[in-house]
Amino acid sequence: MSPRAASRLEGIGFTRVYDYAAGKADWGSFGLPVEGEADSSTRVGSIASVDAPTCRPDELVSDVAERVGDEWQICVVTNDEGLVLGLLGRKALGSGQSVRAEDAMSLGPSTIRPSARREAIARRMLDQNLTRIVVTRSDGTLTGVLRREDL
Repeated sequence: MSPRAASRLEGIGFTRVYDYAAGKADWGSFGLPVEGEADSSTRVGSIASVDAPTCRPDELVSDVAERVGDEWQICVVTNDEGLVLGLLGRKALGSGQSVRAEDAMSLGPSTIRPSARREAIARRMLDQNLTRIVVTRSDGTLTGVLRREDL
């Protein structure tokens, strides 16, 4: 919306006016609220676990595995800004290796956006036999991990 239109909306009483040029799809991919028949409650962002384990690329896999435990069986490797760099899966975590996470991680893990619809992702996870999938914003920042049991 133009600055003039935003100013007019503010002038007639709207208190929360946004100038978001990237569009509706990107808005949703950042996990921002959407309304209508397919509102935010129908999206995976509303149920993805935000407490999923993360680690830095320079951490030792053996240390990460000890911290993660058996519940998650994965660890998302992120940089200081929270961008997803890779994923330590069950095999890497179970190896007990004393190597850095960046040397053992799977690069470019498959991700979905917080705005993805629950039903479609549930089908995808069943079809591909996935137990967990990483949820990121469109800029690659981790927002959580969706577990099949949470669907």
